[in-house]
Order: sequence, then structure tokens, then C-alpha cells
Amino acid sequence: MTLLEEIRNCKICEAHLPLGANPIVQVSANSKIVIIGQAPGLKVHESSKPWDDKSGERLRSWLGVDEAAFYDADKIALIPMGFCYPGKGKSGDLPPRKECAHEWHPSLWNMIGDIELTILIGQYAQQYYLGDRLKPTLTETVRAFEEYLPKHLVLPHPSPRNNIWMKKNPWFETDLLPALKMIVKETI
Repeated sequence: MTLLEEIRNCKICEAHLPLGANPIVQVSANSKIVIIGQAPGLKVHESSKPWDDKSGERLRSWLGVDEAAFYDADKIALIPMGFCYPGKGKSGDLPPRKECAHEWHPSLWNMIGDIELTILIGQYAQQYYLGDRLKPTLTETVRAFEEYLPKHLVLPHPSPRNNIWMKKNPWFETDLLPALKMIVKETI
């Protein structure tokens, strides 16, 4: 059984998942960019296609790529912190389950060859991968995006729920997004 088959058959936290296990990941040994997100939402759980929702549309726009490039695993790996839909909480989806990153991320990193950029989306990915290099707030971390280059690029979650954040932080669209699009275009 291949690593991806093992992941797709994973049930380590199924007892905690309201809709059961449906691990969602896209990766190739040739991936050049790795995007680490949070966890699939309900729509993605139902379609089994990563980022197949409004957040994915916005993310593709931020990256400056079409669906063909985005879903080409030789170009972009899509690896969540939690591989299955965690369920609803009071103000959105629950946090990603912690078992997934611990269980599967090291093996996925070993599988992927020459990673040129890792994009860390949201606080869970940033906490896990940046550790003590993380700033006190997500806004400060994202604002300091150049400090993490060339290895990492940090983004807020592209959810429509973050429209207020986007309006409060116009520098994100004027400073960070053009840099992101240029890096992605040069990489893939």
C-alpha cells in the first residue's frame, strides 16, 4: 500500500468525527509548492476534492493560478493539518484534529522531493511549523511575511469569513499578494 493509500484509509480519529473519516490530501513526489491548510470544510468533505469551496476560489485567486495548475499535484501539494472534516463549532468549523499532522506530515515531507516553497495558511499551520518564530498575532505574523521567505510564506485563511480582516489590513492586497503571485509564477 502506498503512503497516499494509507492516508486515505486512515481512521485514527474517526470516533471524534461527526461525518466519519474521509482524509483529503493531494501530493506528488514532484510537488514544488506545498500548501498547508487547516482541515476540510463540509463541502470539501462531500466532494472529496481539496479546497473545493469559496475559500479555494479565493486561494487560487491569491496565488494567481487556475484550477488546472492548482490541482496538478506535480506543481502543488495540498496538505491539511487535519485531513478530515472536524465538524461545526460555535463560530465555524472546529479546529483540525491534532493526530493527522503528527501521524502523516513527516512521511509526506520524506515523500516530496525538491520543495521550493511551503505556504502556511492560518494559525494552526503557522503554530506547528513556525514555532517560536511566530509573532503574537496572526496579523503580525502575516505582516512579517518576508521574514519567513524563502522557505515559508504565511497567509490568513482565505475564508469569506475573513472579509473584515482583509478590509482592516489593506497592505495584504497591496504588498503581500503581488509578491505571492510572483513567487508562485516563478516556481511553477
